[in-house]
Amino acid sequence: MNSYKNIKITDFTYNLPKSKIAKYPLSERDKSRLLVWQNGKIEESSFKNCVEYLPKNAQLIFNNTRVIHARLFFRKETSAKIEIFCLEPIKPTDYQIAFQEKERVTWKCMVGNSKKWKVGFLEREVEIGGDIIILKVEKKEQVDNTFYIEFSWNKPISFAEIIEQTGTLPIPPYLNRETEEADEKTYQTVYAKIDGSVAAPTAGLHFTEDIFNKFSVKNISTKEITLHVGAGTFQPVKSATISGHSMHHESVIIHKNIIEGFIKNPNKIIAVGTTSVRSLESLYWVGLQIENNLFNPNKPEVLQWEPYENEAEIDTKKALQNIIDHLNKVNKSVIQFSTQIIILPGYNFKIISGMFTNFHQPQSTLLLLISAFLGNDWKKVYEFALSNNFRFLSYGDSNFYLK
Repeated sequence: MNSYKNIKITDFTYNLPKSKIAKYPLSERDKSRLLVWQNGKIEESSFKNCVEYLPKNAQLIFNNTRVIHARLFFRKETSAKIEIFCLEPIKPTDYQIAFQEKERVTWKCMVGNSKKWKVGFLEREVEIGGDIIILKVEKKEQVDNTFYIEFSWNKPISFAEIIEQTGTLPIPPYLNRETEEADEKTYQTVYAKIDGSVAAPTAGLHFTEDIFNKFSVKNISTKEITLHVGAGTFQPVKSATISGHSMHHESVIIHKNIIEGFIKNPNKIIAVGTTSVRSLESLYWVGLQIENNLFNPNKPEVLQWEPYENEAEIDTKKALQNIIDHLNKVNKSVIQFSTQIIILPGYNFKIISGMFTNFHQPQSTLLLLISAFLGNDWKKVYEFALSNNFRFLSYGDSNFYLK
């Protein structure tokens, strides 16, 4: 346990010039470059050719979350500008129920310029379908560096419509630019369905309908899970060792039939993006909790250090079967839980055998996850990419790693 906690974040850095960061996507998603790593060998290709590198009968797992218009702006009577960044619903806690509320909801939010907003309501007018809506916000309580904000409005319109019409799509802070109209399309995957994320699962941005149509040649199946990406994905590691870093929680939803598919065919499970990796790997630890009678159905969650504190492990198939048995017992078709899992060098992957991903920021938990899969080869991969002018971060080029 302690050996993991003593990992120094400075060992996972590299020089990323601003010129290497893609501020905009390519005009065609699948024309990005593809860096392929397989068992220590690196080669370059085009994403259009990604199917060539996938094993036959592979199961490709996509995160179908959709980025919401999470940034809302209000002005005080003094004209001070207040930004409210919605992170996750608090009352009600279920995302889809929260989006369908028609009077009031409470969300956990970050508040920009919060010192200028001490007490009282802020409000603004919004026109939706010809109706003028008065949208009010009120601070309820502070939790660390976030606030519980109550939204209320005066017409029977869903919060989904309110936020869609009132808010702005958030793009990554390291792009150093405002959201533009084109981002509305380019910062969503073509298969985005379920509202809830404040950042895109960017590994999926490269996929197109044309790519999906090629999967049948190799009998590749595609399946969707949901993990709502939180702002914590951009949270830098500020502590010298990883022990001082607190991972963010994210909400995961996975259907029973997908887990059954993993039991029948446990090999060749390919995650599209680090969000899918975290979701799938968390499944194993949920199954282990059930095995050890530690699963709490009232607060199902996988905690940050859980993978490193369990000495007695079980077969992956048994862990997955435990989840199926639990779902059958409670007559549910999906497992829904929160994950705080941190995947570090030395982690033993339980579910996936490969992943698509983008290039990640230096000294980030996402780079730690990549190094857990590649070992020290992560340095070779990133050196190759930098020396060959690959485009980095959310709108950048793609990687495919396979063991």
